[in-house]
Amino acid sequence: MPTEEELFEAVDALLAGEPEMPPPAERARLREAAGITQVRLAQALQTTTQSIKNWEAGRSEPRPPRRQAYQRLLDGWAAQYPATPAADPAVPATFTGTPAPAPVTPEEFTGPAPVPAPAAEAPAAPIAAVRPATAAKPTASSRRPGAKKAAPKKTMTTAAAVDPRFENGPLAVIDCEDGQVSAYCVGGLVLDVPAKTIPALVDWTLAEGRLGQARLHRNGRDADPILVLTPSALERFGLPAALSEEERNASRLPAGHKVVKQIERAGLQMTQRGFGPWARLFRDPEGSRRRCVQLCVLPWNALDVREWGRKDDPQLLLTMHPADLVQYLGLYAARVMTPRGSTATTGLELMTALRPPTRAEKDEATGEFKPAFNDDAITARYEVVECEVPDEHPVLKGKFARHHMRTPAEMLMEEPYDWCRPLTDEECVNPYLVAVDLNMSFAAAANSLTVGLNGPTHLENNPAFDPALPGSWLVDLSHVDLSRVRVNGRTVDGTRLPSPFTPKGDTPTGPAWYATPTVAYAVELGFDVAPIEAYVRTQTSRYLDAWYKRLRDAYVDTMADMGVTTDLEGSDFLEAMARRKQVDPTMALLETAIKATAKGAIGKLRQRSRGQVPYYEPYPALERWTWRPDIRAAVLANQRTGLHRKLLKTAAAAGLYPVAIGTDAIVYPSPGPSPLDVLPHTAEGKPVPGGFRLGVSPGMVKWQGTQTVLWAEQQFEERGGLFNIANLIKTADPTAGEGE
Repeated sequence: MPTEEELFEAVDALLAGEPEMPPPAERARLREAAGITQVRLAQALQTTTQSIKNWEAGRSEPRPPRRQAYQRLLDGWAAQYPATPAADPAVPATFTGTPAPAPVTPEEFTGPAPVPAPAAEAPAAPIAAVRPATAAKPTASSRRPGAKKAAPKKTMTTAAAVDPRFENGPLAVIDCEDGQVSAYCVGGLVLDVPAKTIPALVDWTLAEGRLGQARLHRNGRDADPILVLTPSALERFGLPAALSEEERNASRLPAGHKVVKQIERAGLQMTQRGFGPWARLFRDPEGSRRRCVQLCVLPWNALDVREWGRKDDPQLLLTMHPADLVQYLGLYAARVMTPRGSTATTGLELMTALRPPTRAEKDEATGEFKPAFNDDAITARYEVVECEVPDEHPVLKGKFARHHMRTPAEMLMEEPYDWCRPLTDEECVNPYLVAVDLNMSFAAAANSLTVGLNGPTHLENNPAFDPALPGSWLVDLSHVDLSRVRVNGRTVDGTRLPSPFTPKGDTPTGPAWYATPTVAYAVELGFDVAPIEAYVRTQTSRYLDAWYKRLRDAYVDTMADMGVTTDLEGSDFLEAMARRKQVDPTMALLETAIKATAKGAIGKLRQRSRGQVPYYEPYPALERWTWRPDIRAAVLANQRTGLHRKLLKTAAAAGLYPVAIGTDAIVYPSPGPSPLDVLPHTAEGKPVPGGFRLGVSPGMVKWQGTQTVLWAEQQFEERGGLFNIANLIKTADPTAGEGE
C-alpha cells in the first residue's frame, strides 16, 4: 500500500498541473522576435525542422523531454518580447448580428477568377477510444451567435486566409445530447443547431452552417458540405439505428419511410441512390451557387472500418467523441479532399477535382462565358476496347462460349505480382526471411506516367512500337531470354527472378496483350518487339501527376506528424516507424485512409459489376467518364516493371534474389532479422543506386516483417506445395503488408 506522503505528493502533482503551452501562432511570433530560425531552434532542441513547423502550425505538440525545454525557452522569450495589443482591432470583441453571406459570382464557380485560399488545415486530435458517459457541457462563446466551445484541443492556426464562405470548415459531426443538437466543426468550434428534422438540418447548413471546401483547381467547383450523423443524431431525427437486411441490399431507406416523406414535402431532392449511408440532398441552384449537402450516416457503415478505422477495433469510429472525429475527417479533407464516399470514390473524385473537364471561356462575340474543354483532362466517355474490359462487360456479349476463360491473347492482364519460388540450398543457409514493402506503390507508379485521354485508335498490320503512345499492344514476348541479363556491366541470373511480363512471373508462351510500359520495358532490356496490332490513344497527358503529388504530400506530412520524416535513414527510420502509431493515433488512422485512397482510386478506374445487373448488362460504373481500364492497366504495368527494374539492380549489385513477391511486398533470405541485414549498400554506406532504399517517401521501402526459413518450409509442407508467403510475413501490426 502507498504511504500517506506518497499519495499527497501525487495529489500535489495533479493540482500543480502541466503548464499550458502558448498558442502555435504565439510560438512562431516569439521565435521570430528573437531572430531565431526554425533550423537553429531544431538544432537546439535536437529535433527536426519539420517538427518545429508542426508545433508552430498546430499540427502536433512537443512531447517530453523536449516539451519542458521548449516551454522554458518560450517563457523566457515571452518575458523579453511581450505581445502588444492591437491598437485598432478589425473585429469587435462581441458580435450580436447575423453575418451576411459572402457573395458568389459566376466567375467563382466556372470562370477563370482566382481561387479563394483553401480552408486552414485541421489539426490532429487525440482519439478517445470510448466516448465519456458524462461529458462536460461546453460553455457559450461570444465570438459568434449560436456557437459554443468544445473541450480544449489543439488549436488551428495558419497564415493563410480562410474562405469566409467556409469559415467553419469542410464538414461537421452532428450529435445530440440532452435534447440539444450540436454541430462539431474543425478547430474545436461547436454550433447549436435548432433543426428538428433532416430537411431543417439541411436548410440550416445551407443558410447558416458556413461549411464547405474551396475548389482545388481554378476550373473546378467547391466541395459540398458534409454532415456526419452519429447514433444519437439518428435517434433525434427519426432514422433507424441500423438498416434492415433488405435496406442494406438496396443501400437506402424505402420510399415510404417517414424521413423520406419529410424530405419530399420540404421540396428537397435526392439523387437516384436515395437516402442511404451517403445521401445527397439538394435544392435547385441559385444562379451559379450550388445548394447541396451530403449526409454521412456513421452507424450505417458509411465509413468502412477497413479504410477509415482499425480492423482490431471495429467500433472505434462509433465510440470516438464527435470533436475527435471531426478533427480526423477535417484533416483528411484539408490534406486530400472532402470525403465523397469510400476512400476509392474519394480518390477518383480527386483526379477530377485536380483535372476538371471544362473551364469557362469568354465568347468574344457576345461577351458571355461558355464552357470549353480542357486539353489535359478526360472530357468524354469513349468507346471501349474488347481486350481491356473485364469479363462481364456488355461489349463481350456473344463473343465467347459460356464460362470461357479468356487467354492473354484475348485479354489485357496487367496486374501486380503474385509470385513465389522454392528456396535454393544456398538460400536455406540463411536463418531468416525478411519482407520489405514499397510505400504507396500504385501512387508512385502513377507519377510522371503518360496516359491517354481520348478514345482508342486501332493500328493493324504489324505497326511499329512507339513508347510515346499509351495503349494496348498485341506482342509476342516469348523469345525474351532473361537467364543472362547484363545490368551495369554485371550478369544477372534472370531465372531466379519473376518475368516482368506476367503477374505470376511465368515466361510468356505466345502473343499477348500488354500495356505500353510493359512493352517499353522489354525494349529497355535490349530485346526486339514486333507488335501484331494495337489500340493506342493519341491525346496524351501526365494526367495523374497532380493527383500523385497531392497524395504524396498528404502521406509525407502525416508520417512527419508521427515522427517519421524524410531525413531519417537506417535504424532511425525503423525505430520511428515502429513507434509512430503510439505517437499520434489520429495520424495513424489518417495514414491508413490516405493509402486506401491511393490504392482504391486506381482500382476504381476499372470498377467491376457488383452484381447490380445480370452478366453482360450495363452497370452504373460504366456511365462514368473516368471508367478507364486502359489507365489502370498502364499504372499497374508501370508498378510491376518498375519493381522488376529494382530487383535486377539489387541482384546485379549484391547477388541478392527474392523468393516471393505479393503486390508490393518483397521477401529476401537474410542472415539477420532486420532489413539492414539484407538490403545492399555501396562501399560508402549508401543504398545501391536504383535498388531498394529504406525511407518514408513513395517508392521507398519499409520493413513489413520477418520469419524464419524453417517457418516457410513448414508452410509449404502443410499446404502441399508452393504458395505465396509474401503477405503472411508481417509484423504485429495487422494492417501492414496489405498492398498500397
